[in-house]
Amino acid sequence: MTTPFADDASLTPPPGCPAHGLGADGLRRMYGPEAEADPAGLYEKLRAEHGEVAPVLLHGDLPAWLILGHSANLTAMRTPSRFSRDSRRWTAFQEGLVTPDSPLMPVIAWQPLCVFADGEEHKRLRGAVTDSLNRFDRRGIRRYVTRFTDQLIQEFGPTGQAELVAQFAEHLPMLVMTQVVGMPEEYGPRLVEAARDLMKGTETAIASNDYVVATLRRMMERKRVAPGADLVSWLMQHDAGLTDDEVLEHLRVVLLAANETTVNLIADTLKLVLTDRRFRAHLSGGHMTLPDALDQVLWDTAPMSVVAGRWATGDTELGGQQIRTGDMLLLGLAAGNVDPAVRPDLSTPLYGNRSHLAFGGGPHECPGQDIGRAIAETGIDILLTRLPDLQLAVPEEELTWTSAWLSRHLTGLPVRFTPRARNEGDTGTAGGAVPGTVPSTPTAAPTATVPAQAGAPAAAPSAAPAQGVTVPRQRRSWWSTLTGRFRR
Repeated sequence: MTTPFADDASLTPPPGCPAHGLGADGLRRMYGPEAEADPAGLYEKLRAEHGEVAPVLLHGDLPAWLILGHSANLTAMRTPSRFSRDSRRWTAFQEGLVTPDSPLMPVIAWQPLCVFADGEEHKRLRGAVTDSLNRFDRRGIRRYVTRFTDQLIQEFGPTGQAELVAQFAEHLPMLVMTQVVGMPEEYGPRLVEAARDLMKGTETAIASNDYVVATLRRMMERKRVAPGADLVSWLMQHDAGLTDDEVLEHLRVVLLAANETTVNLIADTLKLVLTDRRFRAHLSGGHMTLPDALDQVLWDTAPMSVVAGRWATGDTELGGQQIRTGDMLLLGLAAGNVDPAVRPDLSTPLYGNRSHLAFGGGPHECPGQDIGRAIAETGIDILLTRLPDLQLAVPEEELTWTSAWLSRHLTGLPVRFTPRARNEGDTGTAGGAVPGTVPSTPTAAPTATVPAQAGAPAAAPSAAPAQGVTVPRQRRSWWSTLTGRFRR
């Protein structure tokens, strides 16, 4: 039967229609239903149409350039003299085109922190952040991760089923980071919600950002009176002489970046271990460690798909495009990682190859990547050790993602396993010392409150046939290798 009007051009949404994904001038939008449904497909369309660098539209149909090529991304990252991090250079700001309530504002509005600085000012601010982060004992970080992982498993272990995004990945990083920053643990659940909302660029992103800022201001006032072995106190005491605003903004960016990226890294790595036959074979044979699996995830599904941004300091050329002074450029980390110029065959494993773009590069390379990897690797290792027969509870094709212009997020990962009695094999450190510089006396660590997971997708009944296969134990510990790198 012939479908009437199948080729009728009048049924095609006109340019400028949100359903079309195109602006009035034919440029593709980085936001909206089409872009969010298949961001990887959008990147490949743009690569086919424009090459290494493509013109795109952001919220409000503001123009920008998306860098798709691996080499072009590195060029933008490594040459701040041509591509500045100071967002005040953006022509759209200077011409008053960005409204105060724009969803872009929490991410790109200039603030007094190293992310938006260049040159000597960048060195001063970033030095305070890296010096303070480097004061943390990585073994202490692992104790935090171990304790919170055990507490999270205690919540769902007796049931024999769990949803590992909502009940594990979305909680562990922020619970650990509240300790790094020096916050009470009960702040974690609400901060998780606010951070995710802010990064999605929703209509409530401004309100979520205000909540994060207010929480950090309260913490700073507490630490001014009673400093401790934590990031808040160390930033406030650093020789760089950071102002209160500078301390606050750096705490904000550390919390948000650590949470969003590490949540995605944990979720995507667990999904890969549970579903990818290539990795199941390698893991069962003992030839691949969890760090290798994380490296593959960092190549294939970068925790942040896009980073905004860079701003051209003058008229220049990049990837065959003529960039004008004040133009905004977006670092396409996910697109650059699958650039055919560096990965002609995406099925080829990349064990131990860390030339991916997931943590950026150049003077603004992520300063907290070691802590993020430690949280992800330790948490996953402990989870697989405590629940060695962990299996996916639904067919892989039923897994879904949500996307925003900056990142892609696995919505759920239902699993089943042999029920684990409470306190079975628990090696948490509830009475351990607070990580950081060596404390004068041991301090008791409080118990984290793990909220009930209302509305979490239910795992399939245990009587149903399990999908996937049992996750084998690692034949050797990878943590000794990782901590060995940290102690050098």
